[in-house]
Amino acid sequence: MADSYIEIARNKKARFDYEIIETFEAGIVLVGSEVKSLRQKKASIQESYARVKDGEIYITGMNIAVYEMANRFNHEPVHDRKLLLHRHEIKRLIGKVQEKGLTLVPLKLYFKNGKVKVELGLAKGKAKYDKRDSIKKRDVDREIQREWKNYR
Repeated sequence: MADSYIEIARNKKARFDYEIIETFEAGIVLVGSEVKSLRQKKASIQESYARVKDGEIYITGMNIAVYEMANRFNHEPVHDRKLLLHRHEIKRLIGKVQEKGLTLVPLKLYFKNGKVKVELGLAKGKAKYDKRDSIKKRDVDREIQREWKNYR
């Protein structure tokens, strides 16, 4: 049976601003109104990051819009949400994050077999010249595609 995969949100700027070393899939602790809002794809992970707090990993700055039908039982749009990882993964990530210059960045948010998952990237910040190289490479690739299309 194939995994059903429905993308909710993607952090496009993460791969531009950071060099992704490794990726992890984590579950996320949510309340019902948050899940219903996510089914409507009303979420943003652009300004979010993951951090270690009390030996556990939390995602901070993720915005899940308020679900209109939930009235008084609604959730806070932006608050820390606990990520669900295996204990050995958490210990490994804590060790990596304590290294100089590494951080945890959410890359995308999606449904997998009915469960909400977040793809975390262990990342190192890019310098300004690295970003310029990325822009230059992207422009060259576009030009090649354009020429190839005209050639056909």
